[in-house]
Amino acid sequence: VQLVESGGGSVQSGGSLRLSCVVSGYTYSGYYVAWLRQAPGKEREGVAIITNDGTATYAASVKGRFTISQDNAKSTLSLQMDSLKPEDTAMYYCATKTPTYSADWYLARPWSFDYWGQGTQVTVTS
Repeated sequence: VQLVESGGGSVQSGGSLRLSCVVSGYTYSGYYVAWLRQAPGKEREGVAIITNDGTATYAASVKGRFTISQDNAKSTLSLQMDSLKPEDTAMYYCATKTPTYSADWYLARPWSFDYWGQGTQVTVTS
């Protein structure tokens, strides 16, 4: 399984960015895909997760500003980030999980994901 993120960069507060993650190598279609982030000196945290039936769950800190989506072939995961704040500055990762529990359970436990991409940096300046 391989995950490759792209789309990070630097943007001013209030701006937007769109991250993408290409997923390959899965032979099973029932996995969850998520975006997670880690800021310097902080623990990794879940941002958003989408299930195999397209149901999305968001962290409270990004709800209403970020939108996670997946194409029909489930090969590309996206994260549309609007109204960005300086506190959104972090390395963003996509990750996958073959689920046993609910999506929000995994979102609250970022260490529980099976496969990870290499990350893409998002910097929001004030």
